Formats: sequence, structure tokens, C-alpha cells
Amino acid sequence: MVRKIIGHTYIYLILLLMYIPVLVLIAFSFTEAGNVGEWTGWSWKLYPQLFQNEELMIALGNTLILAVTSALVSVVLGTTGAIGAFYSKRKVRHSIDNVTQIPIVNAEIVMALSLCVMFVFLQTYVFKTNLLSFWTLLIGHVVLSLPFVYISVKPKLEQMDPSLYEAAIDLGAKPHQALWKVIVPEVIPGVLSGFLLAITLSLDDFVITRFTTGSGLLSGDAAIMTLSTYVQGKIKKSNIPTELRALTTIIFLIVVAVVIGTSVYRVYKDKHSKTRAEKRAR
Repeated sequence: MVRKIIGHTYIYLILLLMYIPVLVLIAFSFTEAGNVGEWTGWSWKLYPQLFQNEELMIALGNTLILAVTSALVSVVLGTTGAIGAFYSKRKVRHSIDNVTQIPIVNAEIVMALSLCVMFVFLQTYVFKTNLLSFWTLLIGHVVLSLPFVYISVKPKLEQMDPSLYEAAIDLGAKPHQALWKVIVPEVIPGVLSGFLLAITLSLDDFVITRFTTGSGLLSGDAAIMTLSTYVQGKIKKSNIPTELRALTTIIFLIVVAVVIGTSVYRVYKDKHSKTRAEKRAR
């Protein structure tokens, strides 16, 4: 009993320490005070000001476009890679698993420097033109999130009966039909988890963004500015803009809604699967 109380207290204490900074920012998003810690009265004005800050809106737009695009590319490559590795020979599968683990445990600065050196080499000796742009930034974010999509899809494949694909082929289905109607429905939860994880990794990335960015997107001819680089640039010059407190609140509420929605979907799907299994047993 004592161990249980201590364990629960420790968990709640860690969660409290994790969420206190976020809750503080949310609370001070409802005041116009220039600094966190100063309360000048209840106000909603930071939220309209957020959408009137053109520089911040450009950074937010760039961030969302990059996050969604890199997540979609990572999901396609990661899912197909996981399916291909699952049906490969054991040695090939183990080799792919080991190679996929390297970017996860490797320091992000090493990955960023490697990509930067590669792009500079290509633009200097191969293409002889500036390559740093949205596409190099996209490649960097895909390299960052692709392994996490792979490891999200892989467990769902391992839970699946490997003979389902062969059975579908034997029953007359074409390979692409068996893929979409048998395998993909089984790994959808892993695909969704990988997609959300890829978006999260892209949204808050700074190191790879800083080393691989170029001009393009909503920034025009200027260097692409994301939320992370925008905040870093503002901190170097002055205090963080007060509108970011409102943006933090909105992002946090959206994330909470997505997590709750995903959890409800999983519970519903599990209950639906159990109901179908019971009907079949009868």
C-alpha cells in the first residue's frame, strides 16, 4: 500500500513538473502583460493580435506546410518499408531494423551536419547551384521522422498473421488488392500513430531546420522561417512576443483534442473487433 502511494505520488509529481510551464503560459495568454509573471488584468486581446502578426503567421504557415508534407512522405516511405521488411528474409529484415535504429539513437546535431555537408558538396561539385531550399528542408525532416514511422508500423505487422497476404493471393486477389484490403487495414493504428509522431517531430525541430533551410514557401526569397527559428531569432534580439502565449494555448488544446480523439477511436475499434470475434465464435 505504501509503495503504491509513493509510486502514484512520484508519477503525479513528474506530470505536474512537466505541465506547470505549459499551464503558466496558458494562464498568461489571457493578460496583456509583457512578461510572464506580471498580471495586468483579464484580456483576450492576445488572440486577435496573434492573427495580426504577419511575421508569426508566415512562420506558422511554413511550419504547418512542412510538418504535414514531411509527415505524409514519411508515412508512405515508412509504411511501405516496414511492410517490405516484414516480408523479407530474416537477415534482410534484421539489417533494415538495425539501420533504422541508428537515426533514432544518433545525436540530431550529427544528422543535421551530415545533411548540410552533403547538400553543400552536391551544390558545389555536382549541380553547381544553390540547393538549399524547401526541398532540402523537407528531406531533412523526412530523414528525422521516417524511422519513427517505421517503428510505429512494425509492431502492428508483427501482431498480424503473416499468412493473411498469401491467403488473399490464393483466393484470387491481385497483389495490390491484397495489400490495400488485408495488410493496410491491419496497420492503420500504427500508421496514424506514426503520422502524428512525425508531425510532432517536425513542428518542434530546430537543429535540422537551421542547417538545411533555404528560401521558399511563404517566406518568398528570404530564408524559410519556422516557429522554432522565429522564436530563436526573437530571443536573440528581445523578449518573446506576447502573441506566442496565445499560440501555445491553441496548439496545446489541439494536441489534447487529437490525443483524446485517437484514444476514443482505438477504444471503439477494440470493442468493435471483440464484438466481431464473438459473433464469429457463435
